[in-house]
Amino acid sequence: MRKKFTGVVAIAAIAAIAAIGLTGCSTTASTDTASAKPFKVIAFTSGNQTPIGAWWVKAVTAEAATNGWELTMIQGDFDFTKMNPAVESAIGQGADAIFDGYTDVASIGSIVTAAKDAKIPIFAMDSATAVSDAFVTNITTNQQGIVDQTLGAISAKIGGLKGKNIMVIGHDPHPGIRMRAGLAKDALIKAGANIAGGDVQKVKSPATGRTEALALVADYLTAHPGGLDAVWVGWDDAALGALKGVTEAGSAAVVTGVDASSEAIAGIEAGGNFLATIDQPWPSILKMIDADLLAYQKDGTLPAKSFIAVDANLVDITNAATTTPSDKL
Repeated sequence: MRKKFTGVVAIAAIAAIAAIGLTGCSTTASTDTASAKPFKVIAFTSGNQTPIGAWWVKAVTAEAATNGWELTMIQGDFDFTKMNPAVESAIGQGADAIFDGYTDVASIGSIVTAAKDAKIPIFAMDSATAVSDAFVTNITTNQQGIVDQTLGAISAKIGGLKGKNIMVIGHDPHPGIRMRAGLAKDALIKAGANIAGGDVQKVKSPATGRTEALALVADYLTAHPGGLDAVWVGWDDAALGALKGVTEAGSAAVVTGVDASSEAIAGIEAGGNFLATIDQPWPSILKMIDADLLAYQKDGTLPAKSFIAVDANLVDITNAATTTPSDKL
């Protein structure tokens, strides 16, 4: 899909795009540098306090410098009452594009409305688990693939899933974690496993995910000594809390996470209860969206696909030593 202009407006728009090219990765040189206008990008994330979110802030800032974008970076600290009005204010001051990183589309309705009213496209990274008209593109990871790989590792380690007691720990406000936790629960039930606690155990805040997961596991094992075979967790920080819970209780239950953090990889290499995690290729995904933004900057071309789910990779004892931790990107 390509934006179209007509008449005099088309001539003005094409001239503006050619001028903008000087500030980015352009193939067309302008003869009037004084009239060049920077390509203005508003970038925002609610998850900057997580290792991946913090990496994204730095990486997008670096991409903006490389491409010559005028960047407004807004960090939400999980506080939508602070972040959403700040983004809407930035939209009111004008921009060419918006880049949403790791923020659930369900939490940014007012931002989406403001962007549509201003006719500014939103490019997103891990902000929804299905096609959404809020974004011209959203690139994330394959949640079903993540579940298949982690449950496959658990099954191989504990001799199948049927009849086994497995806790699933999730966090609903994050769309990816919410989806994969639900998929894990459904797959375990289909395989004949028992869901410890009867349903997905939900952490309230990522900031306290580790201590909440520790409490969930410790409380369950106090009430059911030896009652866990595995703990499937939607992200590494909470998985590390679950790991502490099983080890302190002297349980043989294995734990899996998602994110390939340094601590998770170290836990896997130690050969204890931490069985596996998932390496999500965020740098590659960022490059894909960067290319989309540059194409839009050049001539108004919008992405061909509005939703892409990229495969992720299992990290276990066989490849932990050669995997770059997500917090060391």
